[in-house]
Formats: sequence, structure tokens, C-alpha cells
Amino acid sequence: MKSAFRKISRVGSLTGGTKWYLSEDCLLAAKRVMYAVEYRRFYLRDVESIVVWPTRAWLWRVAVEVVLFAGISLLFWQWSSTTGAIFLGIGLALAAWELALGPTAGARICTTGSSVDLPLVARTRRARKVLATIDAGIRSVRGVTEQPAAPISNIEPAQLSPQMPAQTNFEVTPGSVPVADAPQTNGS
Repeated sequence: MKSAFRKISRVGSLTGGTKWYLSEDCLLAAKRVMYAVEYRRFYLRDVESIVVWPTRAWLWRVAVEVVLFAGISLLFWQWSSTTGAIFLGIGLALAAWELALGPTAGARICTTGSSVDLPLVARTRRARKVLATIDAGIRSVRGVTEQPAAPISNIEPAQLSPQMPAQTNFEVTPGSVPVADAPQTNGS
């Protein structure tokens, strides 16, 4: 029997991670922390917005890796320059890999009545694909059809019906101001 849920994203961490599943009417987050799993269900008809942004901490991760491996390579360089060069190369390779992967991502899901910060994607470069999948699910639930790509050329200008009289333009004389636009005074 095939499951109604399909996995759309997975974000790992040291203590567990979060897996995201999409079904016909909901988005499910399964957050695992050590040996416990917390489930969070978001109904697609209630989703107001999903925001993904790059976190500022990802450059610190690169800096810590470079400093850590540079320090280790300096310690080993005293005894053997080859070992020091190997550690320095590993540190630079890890930093280059981290920069190539791009910034890490944070995400917030706003629904009717709640706003939740959960990791939706690990890196911002994958966010477009995941958000497009969720958007397609939301559109199918809400019954929204795609807008036409080409403008419609058969649009006729609106004409007045015989029952409806033509509108007249009301002119405002320079000394008169409508009541809604009048400034409030305190009586003096």
C-alpha cells in the first residue's frame, strides 16, 4: 500500500533532524530529537506564508573551521611540515566546500493562528524547489488555477447599460473640503 505522504525535505542535526512530508491536504514536519519524535501538521488551506532566509552564522562556521585547522596545522608543522600541510589543506578544503554549498537557511511558517520557526531546508539554494512543491500543493487544495501566460486580447471596453445613467463628476470648489478630509481641531 502506497503512503499518502511523500518526503519533500530533510534537515539533519547532531541530535536528530526534521523531515518534511507533503500530502493532499497538509504539510507534516517530523522533528526527531534523540529518541523522541514530535509531529507538527500544517493544513495547506491555512498556510498564510512560508519565509526562508539565509542565516548569518554560516560564515562563522567557515571562519571557525579555518582557524581550527590552521591552529592544528601550526602545532604539527613544528614536528613535521608534511603533517601540518595536510591539516592546512583539509581545513582549506572544508572551508571551500562550505562556501560552495552556500548559506544555511532559517524558515518560518505562518498559518492562521500560529507562526512556527522550523528548518525547512538546510541550504537556501534548495529552497526554491521545495517551496515550488509546497506552492503546487497549496494551489491544488485551494483550487487556484494558473494565470494565463499571454494577455487576453479580446477585452472590450466597458459600456454603460441603458438602465444605468452616466456618472457625473462632482467638482470641489477651492473653499470646500469634504468632511472626511477636514483636519481635527480641539475647538479653539
